[in-house]
Amino acid sequence: MRKKSLLLGAFLVVVLAGLASLLPFRSGNARMAANKEGAAENYARYCAGCHGDRLEKFTAKAWMDEEGTASVVRSITYGIEELGMPAFRKTFTDKEIEFLAAYVKAGIPADRGVLKPASTPGEIVGSEVQRFVVDTVVSGLKVPWGLAFLPGGDLLISEREGILYLFSEGKLSAPISGLPPVMAAGQGGLLDLCLHPDFDQNGWIYLSYSYLETEKPKRTGNTAIMRARLEGNRLVDQEVIFKGMPATDRSHHFGCKLAFDRENRLYFGIGDRGQHFVFPQELGNHNGKIHRINDDGSIPADNPFTGRPGAMGSIWSYGHRNPQGNCFHPETGELWESEHGPRGGDELNLVLPGKNYGWPVISYGINYDGTVLTELTQKEGLEQPSFYWTPSIAPCGMTFLKGDRYENWKNNLFVGSLRFQYVERVELKGHEVVHREKLLEGIGRVRNVVESPDGLLYVAIETPGKIVRLVPVK
Repeated sequence: MRKKSLLLGAFLVVVLAGLASLLPFRSGNARMAANKEGAAENYARYCAGCHGDRLEKFTAKAWMDEEGTASVVRSITYGIEELGMPAFRKTFTDKEIEFLAAYVKAGIPADRGVLKPASTPGEIVGSEVQRFVVDTVVSGLKVPWGLAFLPGGDLLISEREGILYLFSEGKLSAPISGLPPVMAAGQGGLLDLCLHPDFDQNGWIYLSYSYLETEKPKRTGNTAIMRARLEGNRLVDQEVIFKGMPATDRSHHFGCKLAFDRENRLYFGIGDRGQHFVFPQELGNHNGKIHRINDDGSIPADNPFTGRPGAMGSIWSYGHRNPQGNCFHPETGELWESEHGPRGGDELNLVLPGKNYGWPVISYGINYDGTVLTELTQKEGLEQPSFYWTPSIAPCGMTFLKGDRYENWKNNLFVGSLRFQYVERVELKGHEVVHREKLLEGIGRVRNVVESPDGLLYVAIETPGKIVRLVPVK
């Protein structure tokens, strides 16, 4: 009997996994609803790490068909030490355990065939200050680039080769139609995705991509941004709101991560297009710059170079090599950017309006062939990076963690490394990097890191392409 009870409890925690988001309870009074809400919250915080958000990680057992919740209460209260399930009698009150047990029991799916084993202690990753489980969400991709969560929980995924998917109810859709012509070559293709901050009202989805300049006999292009709405499995109401100029025949350094600020202004970067002595230090082109536009593509009147003769009004800062990460600090609202250096000298920058970030006049890197690019690492009037990586990690998408699902990671910055295949956790104190930690070492080339609406970190990995998430474990 004891063995049966132990096994039962081990898988019981699983139930505590995805009900938080999937099982809305209907109650006859507000107090009961509040109790069930609390159970859902406790489940998501303490149980989902081992048992999954969607009640998918536990094994079918006899207790599921027992009358009442006595077995569930017992397992939650006392745990099963041999199987790695902790006791929660000091964490919850008796009433909270009763409601949690009822929440679990009510959420058992009719089709037991959808269940799979719970995560075991050996699968739990113990980083410096946070334990988590790596859960594969989507597989079978190639080079996933942009990730955008729709309000209902569906996930839009852009593939660099020029395909847009909707991931819904565990399945990828057929390719979404209505995309513009894409120059899918080298580092170019369909890039980032983001939703308008007022998406619920206007339905606008923003896509960055390398446009194909079809009018010219030679294959040329640059970075562009389109907004559109999703209707079924196609994009409609397409509007190209920005086209980087000039178009070139180079197939690298396109940027282009998208980020909205608190005033609904859109920020993004375009790389130097592989012509660093031509573009980054000149204001008459879009290349090697961070840009800021209104949500309809118009130029804000308070941009630093608006109205200056010969300057592109969208420019927010210049002297950049290849900006790959753009995100805003959740508390200060400041814009941070990561960019690829040459051989060494990748940068993390606090981006300020009108400032010159120095490329290629100053750099902490050298040419790929080992020759010296510039003798200078500093020069008056040129901004220093807040941090630089040597050797180069090839930083890509990054995000600040805003939510509190991970108890000790709030407001940390998470940066993907293409070259060394890991996620770097960065702690900032003011504008200074004070600590770094490598997570998921060897997982694959990390293309993007985003936070989902429910506060989990999602990581896009390329070749073979997949999307994983880090599920916190107490």
